[in-house]
Amino acid sequence: MHAASGSRLGASHPKVEASTDLRLVAPAAAVWLTAAVTVGMSPGWVTGAVAVSLVAGGVLLAAGRNGARTGRRSAGTGRRNACTEQEQEQEQEQEQGREATRPGSWPWVSVAAVLLCVGAAAASAGLHGADLRRGPVPALAAQFANVTAEVEITSDPRLTRPRINGDHIAPTALLFDAEVTRVTQADGTVLATRTPVLVIVDARSRRGSPGKAGGRSPWLSLLPSTRLRVAARVVPALSDGDDIAAVLRVRGSAPPEVVGEPSGPQRLAGRLREGLRKATDGLDADARALLPGLVVGDTSRVTPELDDAFRATDLTHLLAVSGGNLVIILALFIGPPGLAQRVERRGLAPRLGVPLRATALLGGALTLAFVIVCRPDPSVLRAAACGSISLLAIATGRRRSLIPALAAAVLLLVLYDPWLSRSYGFLLSVLATAALLTLAPRWSTALQRRRVPPRLAEALAAAAAAQALCAPVVALLSARVSLVAVPCNLLAEFAVTPATVLGFATLATASPAIPVAKALAWSASWPARWIAGIARTGAAQPGGGVDWPGSWTGALLLALVTVAVVAVGRRLLRHPVLSAVCAVLFLLVVVQPPPLTRVITGWPPPGWRFAMCDVGQGDATVLAVGDGSAVVVDAGPDPVLVDRCLSTLGVTRIPLVVLTHFHADHVAGLPGVLHGRSVGAIETTGFEEPLEQAEFVRRKAAARHIPMTRAVAGERRRAGSLDWRVLWPPPDPAPPPDGPNDASVALLVRSAGLRLLLLGDLEPPAQQALSRSPVVAELDGVDVLKVAHHGSAYQDPELIRRVAPRLALISVGSDNPYGHPAPSTVAALRAGGAVVLRTDEDGDLAVTDAGEGLSVARH
Repeated sequence: MHAASGSRLGASHPKVEASTDLRLVAPAAAVWLTAAVTVGMSPGWVTGAVAVSLVAGGVLLAAGRNGARTGRRSAGTGRRNACTEQEQEQEQEQEQGREATRPGSWPWVSVAAVLLCVGAAAASAGLHGADLRRGPVPALAAQFANVTAEVEITSDPRLTRPRINGDHIAPTALLFDAEVTRVTQADGTVLATRTPVLVIVDARSRRGSPGKAGGRSPWLSLLPSTRLRVAARVVPALSDGDDIAAVLRVRGSAPPEVVGEPSGPQRLAGRLREGLRKATDGLDADARALLPGLVVGDTSRVTPELDDAFRATDLTHLLAVSGGNLVIILALFIGPPGLAQRVERRGLAPRLGVPLRATALLGGALTLAFVIVCRPDPSVLRAAACGSISLLAIATGRRRSLIPALAAAVLLLVLYDPWLSRSYGFLLSVLATAALLTLAPRWSTALQRRRVPPRLAEALAAAAAAQALCAPVVALLSARVSLVAVPCNLLAEFAVTPATVLGFATLATASPAIPVAKALAWSASWPARWIAGIARTGAAQPGGGVDWPGSWTGALLLALVTVAVVAVGRRLLRHPVLSAVCAVLFLLVVVQPPPLTRVITGWPPPGWRFAMCDVGQGDATVLAVGDGSAVVVDAGPDPVLVDRCLSTLGVTRIPLVVLTHFHADHVAGLPGVLHGRSVGAIETTGFEEPLEQAEFVRRKAAARHIPMTRAVAGERRRAGSLDWRVLWPPPDPAPPPDGPNDASVALLVRSAGLRLLLLGDLEPPAQQALSRSPVVAELDGVDVLKVAHHGSAYQDPELIRRVAPRLALISVGSDNPYGHPAPSTVAALRAGGAVVLRTDEDGDLAVTDAGEGLSVARH
């Protein structure tokens, strides 16, 4: 503590507190690194690491004690030899300094403490690793055995995100963590064990029965601590670094067989979470999805496109319960942390007359309830550990510093659960907290010295500091760096506290008074919608992010770039005019206004008529109508990519969206087409397969009140200078089409003298039928051909010869597993005199009529 205070607890005023105590930082870092390395090692190596660390630490600790005794004897001799009163006073001051810093005065003692922590971490990691290898489950997993198992759930069930797999959306699966307690093999042998596993429930077995309200699966309602009996196949874990011994893939479509009800606290937590969901049912989609996530980390209602927006703006920490939530709760109860031990303390507890020690006990109970309701995720555990240490400091009357509390929390949590050392969520939580405790105060002070208002300076410094430390890890995970993360976090921060406070009030009142809870939820929906709007707006900016190497080398490179940016930024702050110029340039890079972008990049080219977006392995084409309006044919597989393409083209109004067929690589990006744009109608094929994707389109259209129509051969439409005719499918095809591809909508488009033929994914049977139809005469010598089915080998050579396009465009994804486009198809097109361009090599493509012939711009 500060020597000038005259008290072993230090002065009461924060300005004369002792310097930051960093003695626990090195042991915490050593424990973290050791656990990360040894948690997957063999028992022999772990035993050797433990023995060497403990022996070396013991030797150094003994040496440190001998050195300390020698130092005290020398100090006593010095005091006896002090002849003058002034020398004695100086010696006493030196001895006080030695006593205050004696634990760190001997380097080998500090090294010994680190080595002992290394030994403890290695021992804990070894024991946890042995837990995964013991028992019958690993052996059964190696045999891919079918068993009947009794498991105890240890997490909330969660759904995987829908994935585009070729032309269909891979079915989502339901996952939850559990511990196997009993295994019955095929021969009837019953084995008792206690082994952590991951349970995967097939998509078919999670469907709710028809009698269930809303069709909600009974699997999704399971609570932690529930015991189930499941018939499953045991398979090995996905990688050696997982904290599970095996994966249980549940077989069959039966509902879960419950053999043990959840515990009382978990039932109470489940009722609270369910009450929060019910109270938010009447809100709009964004608020209904976000509020449970902001309050208790329940992201079951967050749609993939909203999740993508939060990822693009680095706001995902708001959907994972963090220390911020606990800080808000404890601040309401005990008052601001800086006043928690002073007479001036504020909060609910002092207003009720609760003494300090009772406040600490009640705060501990509140922290425990917080962990149970919000679930013990890595960020929740870190926040709870830090909060508990601070509460302990209040209870014992000792001063506490948040940096030692963070280090102690990391040390204790990693010793308790070494698998946290490999958790990126835990790493990001610790880095963000460390940034707020170290960099943010200094940067805030620097900003205030430059006349930035205090509250704005604190918010800006917090957002920038957290981004600076967390960005390399985020780039490692996403292979992308967000340029809008700091402004989006800054703007969202002002809404987080009211949304969280009102959300917790909704949670508390939902069970006893649902009308009150609904009123509170309605109030909380306003800041929640603000946060969602910030995420969507930031993600929609064309220059909102840049691709980055998703490796540790890339993370290190980004860390170096961040250091350079911070160094340059400090110098720029001394020159307000230059700072303003840089801010304007940064804004232009992020927003990329179309007029300025067109001048600099030439994209989109003036007078463009037809554009093909690079959306990966899928189709998305745009037909210009004029004045920011366009007809969109297909939406591709990725909402983000098609939204970005339309934004760069300056498309804000879409009179018609044509979905040629319902394969996922043509319709899954529909939310990106609809985002922020007025859409007049959606036209589709009449062959509604795959059914799940046809239902997906209908849901999206109904949510935006967009009418849907069916395209049939012979239909003619016009929009501005654009007109088109539907060539396929016929009104009543006979025989029925052989799959969705042959039911694709084919269009012949005319735009300012250009003729464009769009064939969707038609295959040879439909192409041959089209060649025999009465409209075949109109297909001779078109200007541009959108090659069918991504340039696959399944083409009708006669149709290609008849069409004889001047320009052939192929929408295809790089390194796709299908071999698209086929060399034979490309060769046939070139043999007919066509120039062949493809999105995987040429990017976005835009066709213009330059008067003397076709012109194609690449982007």
